[in-house]
Amino acid sequence: MKPFMNEDFLLSTDTARRLYHGTAEPLHIIDYHCHVPPRDIANDSRYSNITELWLGGDHYKWRAIRSAGVPEKYITGDASDYEKFRAYASVMPRLIGNPLYHWTHLELRRYFDCDLILSPETCDEIWELTRSALEKDEFSVRSIIRRSNVDVICTTDDPADTLEYHESLAKDGTFETKVYPAWRPDKGINIEARGFSGYIKKLGEAAGVNITDIESLFEAYRRRLDFFAVRGCRVADHGLDVYPFYTAPDLYHANEIFKEALASDGGIGDLGKVTLYKGAMLRFLGSEYVRRGWVMQIHFGVLRNANSRMFASLGPDTGFDTIGDTVPITALGRLLDMMDTHGSLPRTVLYPIAPHQNDAVAALCGSFQTSGDGYPRMMQGSAWWFADTLDGMRRQMTKLASLSVFGCFLGMLTDSRSFTSYPRHEYFRRILCDLVGGWIEDGLYPDGAEAEKIIADISYNNAKNYFGF
Repeated sequence: MKPFMNEDFLLSTDTARRLYHGTAEPLHIIDYHCHVPPRDIANDSRYSNITELWLGGDHYKWRAIRSAGVPEKYITGDASDYEKFRAYASVMPRLIGNPLYHWTHLELRRYFDCDLILSPETCDEIWELTRSALEKDEFSVRSIIRRSNVDVICTTDDPADTLEYHESLAKDGTFETKVYPAWRPDKGINIEARGFSGYIKKLGEAAGVNITDIESLFEAYRRRLDFFAVRGCRVADHGLDVYPFYTAPDLYHANEIFKEALASDGGIGDLGKVTLYKGAMLRFLGSEYVRRGWVMQIHFGVLRNANSRMFASLGPDTGFDTIGDTVPITALGRLLDMMDTHGSLPRTVLYPIAPHQNDAVAALCGSFQTSGDGYPRMMQGSAWWFADTLDGMRRQMTKLASLSVFGCFLGMLTDSRSFTSYPRHEYFRRILCDLVGGWIEDGLYPDGAEAEKIIADISYNNAKNYFGF
């Protein structure tokens, strides 16, 4: 029987162990998509206890605690921080097979040098051990990032954001990690959502443009794109939750639909109108990304706020999203084709949330590999959200390798709101090395320098080069 999470955790062959410890383990981290608040990095924030650090905004953990039947009081309610941590500790022994079990214990070991197994019996000891540790300077936000060997962080930022904290960090010569904004324009695209007109007013104020029609909207976006670019942005991220994606470009009707959305404060329910407007917006924004050399990320397949009662109570991003309907690959292909035909398809990374679509997405990417500049134009992203598991990552990488060029894969990202989530990169690298090591041991790929290069490239170099960091 193997010991629990020893130094060779997840590494089942000698080759896997050599690839991980000799190549992957020492590499630094590029976290090109996450949700950590730049304010906390600029202010070098501190945490009073493990609940603030771990549970404050982590809907992965909230969802798991709820799934064990724990009352909401101990998740997002008015229970004390200690009571909330005890609730998480009470659930932990039942999380066998869930990546949270591994992530939690990796974080305890890597940051707190604690090899205790979290449970109701060890809860108090871990609470006190971590509380005492968090009082030390090495647990400020910047210190955590330094200890994690993070070279680049891309936060997630709305086009109307001030980016004041990014500016502060760029001027701060004492912090080595580069913190760049990433452009997330969903609020100006989702005309089906209420609050649309209030958001457009905010965007116009940020850009210095009175937005009354689609041309003035485009001008506002151009100004904000320039503003982001000056501050180091080179990544855009889109969440597409309404299908079908495709519609022929039609600026006249897109303008009429935009004016209707302004007048009604969003809430457009006609699917044809929604997709026509979104098609026009993606064509416009894609052309701007091409001009600036940015990479566009598209996350799709999510059913947002499936539980309307809890959404009304707690708001978005609180653990009530889920895997949505299967995305029509035909519609996604037509969207990409429309953008390509009009010169508005930049380097793009696609993230399906439904694991069974890995094959189709990997194959679709191959239909748009026309850059000719030494980099793939279209990439399948890492296993995302509900697929970000031991089995999910293995399946995603296996399918990508079968249908594309695995050595170009961009590797891992945290997609997290927690500053102690960086061991997820370790988790990924161990799975990667075990996968490649197994192929080598089975005689499917030769051992040697090329295999080591693939590990280093997927773990670090590809992201650095693809995004231009």
